[in-house]
Amino acid sequence: MGNPLYDRLFGIHAGKDTAFLSLADGQTLTHAEFLDMAARIANALAGLELEPGDRVAAQVEKSPEALALYAACVQAGLIFLPLNTGYTVQELDYFIENSGAALVICDARNEAGLTPVARTHKARLETLNADGSGSLTRRALGMLSAFEPARRSEDDLAALLYTSGTTGRSKGAMLTQGNLLSNAETLVQDWRFTESDVLLHALPIFHTHGLFVATNIVLASGGSMIFLPRFDLDDMLRLMPQATTMMGVPTFYTRLLGDDRFTRDLSQRMRLFISGSAPLLAETHVQFEDRTGHRILERYGLTETNMNTSNPYDGDRRAGTVGFPLPSVDLKVTHPETGEVLPEGEIGMIEVRGPNVFQGYWQMPEKTAAELREDGFFVTGDLGRIDEDGYVHIVGRDKDLIISGGYNIYPKEIELLLDAQPGVLESAVIGVPHPDFGETPVGILIPEPGQTPDITAIADTVREALARFKHPRQLILLDELPRNTMGKVQKNLLRDRYEYLFCEA
Repeated sequence: MGNPLYDRLFGIHAGKDTAFLSLADGQTLTHAEFLDMAARIANALAGLELEPGDRVAAQVEKSPEALALYAACVQAGLIFLPLNTGYTVQELDYFIENSGAALVICDARNEAGLTPVARTHKARLETLNADGSGSLTRRALGMLSAFEPARRSEDDLAALLYTSGTTGRSKGAMLTQGNLLSNAETLVQDWRFTESDVLLHALPIFHTHGLFVATNIVLASGGSMIFLPRFDLDDMLRLMPQATTMMGVPTFYTRLLGDDRFTRDLSQRMRLFISGSAPLLAETHVQFEDRTGHRILERYGLTETNMNTSNPYDGDRRAGTVGFPLPSVDLKVTHPETGEVLPEGEIGMIEVRGPNVFQGYWQMPEKTAAELREDGFFVTGDLGRIDEDGYVHIVGRDKDLIISGGYNIYPKEIELLLDAQPGVLESAVIGVPHPDFGETPVGILIPEPGQTPDITAIADTVREALARFKHPRQLILLDELPRNTMGKVQKNLLRDRYEYLFCEA
């Protein structure tokens, strides 16, 4: 039976002295050195009496050791639970309790705050710091650099990833070895990754994008990474000539475009730029292609599924779309209430099915039954449509749909119009309570640097372009939109902020 995920991502590199991780300070770790580190950590975990199937919760900074911890968990058959480094102790308490984690690993500076939490939930606590030091690595130092991989199947759980929880308690998505492996191997083929590729990696590794997409693809292809602790503009510009590919969130690309040092010559060795985790503005597409000659490739994925669709490697990468379903992924647009498949061009609920789709939500059978159909289709919560050429368009989240006076309003339609107005960098449209209509749309505008958008002129344009019920009742200027770690706009925070805008005193 073996251990499919370990064998096909990690084990195949045993003994390879080629570079795997290049760090910002110039240090390099080969595949063999990385696997030695992972095996020592796996032995340390086994020494803590952990057994296959146990959960390991890790809130640690990005480092080679943190990545080796992931490899060690796969090797030892443990279920890896990466946690956002921004979570508070109160938030971590929920994840640790809900997952039943047997081991919690944190930065030493958070040890005092987490000690009582770990004790309450009968979990062991170890430390791992950004520089690689900590109690876990001290345990690993004296261990053997070989570890017999635990016997696992593709149906065994490899990871728990908790959703952001913007509409309630976070849910733990159960991802199997097969889920992660199938997606990595599909994307290697779809995006043409080879062992010659060098990925410029500045994403966090507590999230699907940085860990199960970027890292797993490099491992599956045998390539290497320039492994940066975070996005640093100077480091990105300095190291880009050494890379061939890059994955990022839209903010990465807007920051690059904001620096005159980012030129066509600087990016001439690059073969592919990929963007995800949040929508990329059409204007960013245009500016990036004008500056570099490269057309950014957008794709669409979820915590519960990894990647579902992608714009084509060869062919028209269309701004405002997320391309086509990946090979082996079935995608349909359905009526949110009846589940019936909708005709081409109509907006509805996106549902996906494939080997990438998770097993369900940890200890939430009712939620699993509600969102994971018996035929294997997952109800994503995203609203979208498929155009006449087969491209998938994401319109927004189901929870972001505005129902005003009985009419459905899709924020994306209004946002596209607002984004195109003079002086507007980007926008967000939210629904807020209204005494007559139930809800009404409000537009939040972010000005371009040094610009002051003409609110009156923009309102006039909206009145001419859109039906009356879609008109934002108010347009508000802000310096920036609230975003989560992966760059997604947190509309729930905006709704909370402007909830009482039209309430009667």
